[in-house]
Amino acid sequence: MEEVEWTQGQSKPEDLMVGLISWAGSYLTYEACKDTVSTTTKGLGRRQTWEILVSNEHDTQAVVRLRSLQGLYLLCEADGSLCYGRPRTSHHGCFLLRFHRNGKWTLQCIISGRYLESDGEDVFCNSRVLSAYHMWTPRPALHVHVVFYSPIHHCYARADPAMCRVWVDAPVACLEECGFLLHFQDGCYHLETSTHSFVSHLDRLVPQPSAQTAFHMQVRPGGLVALSDGEGSMLYAQGSSLLLGLGSSPHQGEEWFILRRCPTWVSLRSKTRKFLSVVHDAEVCAASEHLTPMSLFQLESDNENHTLQLCSANGCYLAQRRHRILVANGHPLESSTFFRMHWNCGRIILQSPSGHFLSIAPNSLLMAKATIPGPNEEFGIRLANRPFLALRGHYGYVGTSTEHDLMQCNMDQPDCIHLLPCRQGIYHFQAQGGSFWSITSFGTFRPWGKFALNFCIELQGSNLLTVLAPNGFYMRSDRSGTLMADSEDVTRDCIWEF
Repeated sequence: MEEVEWTQGQSKPEDLMVGLISWAGSYLTYEACKDTVSTTTKGLGRRQTWEILVSNEHDTQAVVRLRSLQGLYLLCEADGSLCYGRPRTSHHGCFLLRFHRNGKWTLQCIISGRYLESDGEDVFCNSRVLSAYHMWTPRPALHVHVVFYSPIHHCYARADPAMCRVWVDAPVACLEECGFLLHFQDGCYHLETSTHSFVSHLDRLVPQPSAQTAFHMQVRPGGLVALSDGEGSMLYAQGSSLLLGLGSSPHQGEEWFILRRCPTWVSLRSKTRKFLSVVHDAEVCAASEHLTPMSLFQLESDNENHTLQLCSANGCYLAQRRHRILVANGHPLESSTFFRMHWNCGRIILQSPSGHFLSIAPNSLLMAKATIPGPNEEFGIRLANRPFLALRGHYGYVGTSTEHDLMQCNMDQPDCIHLLPCRQGIYHFQAQGGSFWSITSFGTFRPWGKFALNFCIELQGSNLLTVLAPNGFYMRSDRSGTLMADSEDVTRDCIWEF
């Protein structure tokens, strides 16, 4: 059976990932060692994450398969039992997915016509009569730092802390105000802005989460979401100013947004501390001491090949042209727009497809001319739209727990790490209460230090980074749940999604 994405040309793999919560509040989980599935886990982790593969879609239903992060599928057998493996026929493992008005999903086996259900522990397909036990709540599994894109208005939602409002008017999500933290609690979602206010039912931002900031979410494969107050009103852009607020009469799908990971926008500085900027529509030079919108670049990366692309605010990519000059007029599929990145103590070195390294010429233009990198080929890099980090590793998010005095790395929800830049690539990590991160002699962390320590951030790909801790070791996640800094080399457990 041919498998196509829900929103052709717009979906990305992470947009199709969800966790499925049963009526009992536990997640559909694959047991890799037993080739079975269960619902005994209360948190969303890797074994609770499913990719929704859509083959046919019509209005309120779709034919789908569920694939785990290991690449195996949820399969319904003739006796109603569920297993975990590879389909034996074209319809084996196919379910009719129905979207219900309350935001719930039901999954009906295409072959048997029986519904996927759970008794609180085991999962099976026995009944053809729909009931509440067949209802599943989808929870998007992408990183909680997100942006909301309106395909109707072709703009992103943007919080306005001065006006205590949210507008859907940003054509490019390069501002920190476009990022929101998506908190999941008791089946509802709370939207926290970059200044730690919350979107409310009252069409304004409020300082604390409450019942008035809780939204119900309808989820469609492909990252489409709609938010409501649970009483019939939907959240959508209204009026000529595109104020985001609750209403009862959205037009032409205004209530639907594409939920995406918050993109990574950076600024780059030369050795002379001048910002790289796009001037005269396409030329790239280092001549300004002031940060402008044309000094911002979205970092996009091929994580497997360790190459990156830099997209300017004008929507074009940095590309090497004749005479080794770099200009911002490239297209995403051009080979000349891919650069290899190298790091040196928090400073980035970019190598062009020709093998030459980027540096600043005497006339301030960006060129690819050096065969051996030196100080002139090193650029200071700073996150432009991230006042804080929410880190997710192999076992969960980095955060605090009432049961431990050390920082944990297996949490269902993250703690915000506020970034205080002190040098290029070097940051102080500040906890939510205003204290600083401290490190113990064992390479563990506590969030109530009195003095600021230096942490070196190195970007490793799209929304991926490593952190070199003050003790000289890389910060990593540990199976025990304790956050550690004891790795001399960058391993899988040292890579953090942000």
